[in-house]
Amino acid sequence: MARKRMKTTRPRQERAILVSATPKRGRLLWNPQDSLDELAELARTAGAKVLDRVSQRVPKPTQEYVGKGKLEEIKRLCDELDVDTVICDDELTPTQQRNLESALAYTGGHAERKVIDRTALILDVFASRARTREGRLQVELAQQEYLLPRLAGQWSHLDRLRGGSGGGAGGGIGTRGPGETQIETDRRLVRGSIQKLKKDLENVRRHRRLHRSKRASNGIPVVSLVGYTNAGKSTLLNRMTHAGVMAENLMFSTLDPVTRRIELPSGQPVLVTDTVGFIHKLPTSLIAAFRATLEEISESSLVLHVVDVTHRNAPEQVTVVESILEDMDMNGVPTVMALNKADLLPRPEDDRMEYLDQVGAGPNEAVLISALTGAGIGDLLEMIESQITQSDAFLAETYLASAGD
Repeated sequence: MARKRMKTTRPRQERAILVSATPKRGRLLWNPQDSLDELAELARTAGAKVLDRVSQRVPKPTQEYVGKGKLEEIKRLCDELDVDTVICDDELTPTQQRNLESALAYTGGHAERKVIDRTALILDVFASRARTREGRLQVELAQQEYLLPRLAGQWSHLDRLRGGSGGGAGGGIGTRGPGETQIETDRRLVRGSIQKLKKDLENVRRHRRLHRSKRASNGIPVVSLVGYTNAGKSTLLNRMTHAGVMAENLMFSTLDPVTRRIELPSGQPVLVTDTVGFIHKLPTSLIAAFRATLEEISESSLVLHVVDVTHRNAPEQVTVVESILEDMDMNGVPTVMALNKADLLPRPEDDRMEYLDQVGAGPNEAVLISALTGAGIGDLLEMIESQITQSDAFLAETYLASAGD
């Protein structure tokens, strides 16, 4: 007698739609549809199944993120597609998030659909990628700071029970105040957690400073890898150093910094450090939380900016990375650009100047490479050595001039 096979039940993949609201006026750095494409890739990385997308140009921000007519369209779409989660392509205010959750609740009001914004999605992806204690601390700090102003929404279900303070009319005896008390309790807990995380991360920063000072005393130059997420930084680090760093075709496949030693063509040793990838609309709280990691860039001898030259938004991605570095006061470090994935270009050498112009780089500032095949890596190492030599000569000249004064 044949045995009956037992059925296994798997949790249903989260079903999501994407929503974008962009201003009608003003120049946009990013095409709204391209931004939604990136949001879809983030959602896929987080494990969601994207069913549809909705976009709207709005005259000014609204309390519901989109206009009322568009909101009704989104509600119908959610009901038709049995959507679990609505993902918005901007950081929502707490009020916008509460209004959207209320408006998009399942028909009959028996439950609320989850509404998250781009920031929450990025934080979720970061949380799934953090492997080391430092990485987890940094992500948790950003999550707690994101949560703090949104705690009131977590207790909105108690609004019906609260009758206000001082015995006024409302929910009746025994129903006044517990929601407000719980909110204040939660806020104290979150603030305490934030303070502890900041203290722990300050210890990490102190530890990193000691490491940097030891490296500086050895006189070994440091090259920091930066770039847009999924540009191929980890693949390039593996190619140059055989580091064995995980490299996947996913956003933020690695978060934790890795430092490896290589030799330049002359035999000069160099330390190469991989850092977290950047992305359009990267939350400021996340940048602040990763300050200990990103400080590596400011004290490096050279920044190696890795660019996916095949991406249709390569110029915009370059602008995003340069803007973040400028906001962090790190744009004074000499930079070399590695135009990666040249193996996917039809005629990389014939159109070299075209690709350089596309990202605004001069012939002595960028090299076409393929981290996957190794093409152009020798030229890249020679350019890195040339820039470091010039940088060291400039620093020595500046030091002598200041000593003479």
